[in-house]
Order: sequence, then structure tokens, then C-alpha cells
Amino acid sequence: MKIKFILLMFALTVWTLMHGQSMRHEQSETYIGPTDPLVKEKLEQWRDLKFGIIFHWGLYSVPGIVESWQLTSEDWITPDTTRTYDEYKQWYWGLIDSFNPTDFDPEQWARVSRQAGAKYMVFTSKHHDGFCLFDSKATDFTITHSAFAGNPKEDALRWVFDAFRNEGLMIGCYFSKPDWHSPLYWWPAKATPTRHHNYNSEQYPERWAAYQDYVYEQSKELMHNYGPIDIFWLDGGWCDEPREDIRLDRIVEMAREAQPGLIVVNRACPGPYEDYQTPEQQIPDHQITTPWESCITLTHDWGWVPNPVYKSANEIIAKLAECTAKGGSLLLGVGPTPTGIIDEENCRRLAEIGAWLDANGEAIYGTTITDIYTNEDQSVWFTASKDGSTLYAIVSNPSVGTISWQGNAPRRGSKIRNLATGKALKYTVTDSTTTVTLPSSSTPIALKIVNS
Repeated sequence: MKIKFILLMFALTVWTLMHGQSMRHEQSETYIGPTDPLVKEKLEQWRDLKFGIIFHWGLYSVPGIVESWQLTSEDWITPDTTRTYDEYKQWYWGLIDSFNPTDFDPEQWARVSRQAGAKYMVFTSKHHDGFCLFDSKATDFTITHSAFAGNPKEDALRWVFDAFRNEGLMIGCYFSKPDWHSPLYWWPAKATPTRHHNYNSEQYPERWAAYQDYVYEQSKELMHNYGPIDIFWLDGGWCDEPREDIRLDRIVEMAREAQPGLIVVNRACPGPYEDYQTPEQQIPDHQITTPWESCITLTHDWGWVPNPVYKSANEIIAKLAECTAKGGSLLLGVGPTPTGIIDEENCRRLAEIGAWLDANGEAIYGTTITDIYTNEDQSVWFTASKDGSTLYAIVSNPSVGTISWQGNAPRRGSKIRNLATGKALKYTVTDSTTTVTLPSSSTPIALKIVNS
């Protein structure tokens, strides 16, 4: 049994490294945008925040594997060859009896996020595997029926949202439209499933109608029972194909009656309920004037895995600057541990990001885009104050000693200052090319140009 377990963990680790980010939502090609004035107002508030954190936490955190995807049998999935497919599913569903985060500390999550400079959060109320981190009455596949049942914090979603509200962050609720644990979606009588439901909804309309009602009821629980929510972040972008219509119009109408002004993010599904777009693990290659965020992980995985490979704080800061200059926001993926905390290495890197934003956040928060948003080698990212009086230039790699760009030249007599220190820097302007002498720095430098 020990050898079998070791082989299983090895197989899962290899699969994680090879396929951890193979399933990505691309940016949808068109954008319609909301018409509700309250939604438009909330969306503009969100666009000023620029930086959020998304937390993936669930059964997959117990063994430290990539979310839910190995439950499918799609071609891009490397199967666990130590078990049959049915054995694997039963093993995975059985993790509910091991999910016991006795150190669960949502106040720590919220505190670390605020100190990192995040202004909004998104939390996985339910991933594709169907395991609910809230007390759903529509299923017993919930945290309140796990090994954590009976703990005062067993309704984890409530505690998470309350903790982040207390720290002043905007609240986002992730919810998977597909539910692979539900027999109304993956019918056990039918063959091995892909990500889609595994029966013909036209042949079995009553079954699909029951699934539509199931999704509606869980959405209603979230929107009515967990206090003010700002963003309903809907994952599973294939669920708006005609054969997988979940009657989202009915869900959104109910949700916005309960949560006026609610931003709905129907990921990768162009239409009236994709209030902002969500390219995954990538940043668009050009500036976009409509609302969007790039969701990018701090490691290579969304959830917690043992021995992860981290991106550096400087890399995340550079990505945040790029997203901001291109008109978007950065949603950074962090995975809490199986015991329910943000571990030390995540905390350290988030603290480094927060220290930079404490000194340079003026160049990020509440800024707007500029016509010239980067230099030739994309080592400088430009933002501006909304009144147009101040230009910011964020230098990703200040170790080069000097930095140059064309256009965005300061007017004669203007100062270019190191935003963090306020110190004026030497610069020249020749034939519309600005060259600035940079101070020594181990982190990106934000320059502030106030035109006199």
C-alpha cells in the first residue's frame, strides 16, 4: 500500500508539472458590457482597484494536486495509472473525509492580502469538482459534511467573506457552473465524461431542467446568505453553449435583486453577463480600453502544492505594471494550505509586493491609460493620473542604470522624481527621446513626472 501511494503521488506530481496549466480560459473576442447604471458604477469602482487575489482551496488541497481536472478523461489529461478511472473518482470524492483544516485562519488570509496591497478578492465557493466551501442545502457534498464538520468555522465562506470585508476589500465569489459531482451533470449511468455533461439534454430534458434548478438554488444561497458581494465570478466557460444553457439570465436577475450593482463575470462567454474579461495565465499583447483582468498564479498552480516553483515579487510587480498600463487589472492566484493558512513563502512574497505598493501605489491605483503605454523593449510601463497632470513610468529592470523612451516627454522645466523617495533624477530629452539616469535599486522603480 505504501508503494502504491508513493507511485500515485509521483504520477500526480508529474501530471501537475506537465499539465497544471493546460486548461486555460482565453480572452473572449468581443465585449458588450453592462447597461444597468448600478453595475456600470460598481465596474468603474473595480477598475480603479487594479490588484486582487484569488484563492483556490478545496479537496485538491489535501494531496496538493491541480484542482479538479484529473476527474475528466479528456485527451490532454495524463491519467493516474495506479488506479482505474472509477477508483480514482472514488478516491478523490473520499478526500471529503480528510479535509480538516484545523488551522483555518481567514483573518490571516485577509490581513496578508491587505498588506500585499490587494484591493479585492475572489474565493472559490465551489470548483468544478462540486465540493462546496459553503453550507449548501442542495447537496451534502460540502465542507459542513467533511471532516471539518462541527468546527465553529465550518461554513468557511462566511468567515472568509467577513474577514475580507473587515479589511476593506471588495468581495468576489467564484462559482463553477459545471458540477462534476452532481449526478444531474455527470449521470453515473452514462459513459466516462469529458468536461461537459455526459447525456443529451434534448433527449433527457427533465434531467437537464433539474440541473438548471440546482445551479439556480446554489446561486441563490450564495447571493442571499453571505452578506454583500461585489463580484459573481462564474467559471466553466463552456457552459453557455446551446446544449449547456443553464438559464443564466434567470440567475443574474435573482442575483442582482439580492445584490444591486453586482458585477457578473461569465468567463470567456461574450454577451451581456461578461462584465469584464479574464485572460488566464497571460497578459494581452496590446492595450485594451474595455474592462479586463489577467488571472495569473504566484506559483505554477492555482491551489497549494508541495514544493512549488514561485514567481518573484519583482516579476509580479512587473506584471501588475503591464496590466495597468494596458488598461486592466491583475488577479493573483494564491493557494492556502490543507490546514487553512497562507504559508510562510507565499506571505513573504506578498509582503514584498505590498512594500513596493506602499511606496509606489500612486502609479497603480486609480490611474488611467496613456496613448504611449510602453517603450520599445517593453521595459517601461506608463500610467497617468485621471486629470492628466501626472505621468508615471514604471521601470521593470532598473539595474540597467539608464532608461530611455520615445514620446511622453516631460515639458521643459519639469521634474522626474523617484516616486518612492521623492528624489529628483537627472534626465535629458533629445529629439523626443527621454533618457533618465536611474538610482541603484533591487526592485522596479516608479518615476513620477509632473508637467510644469
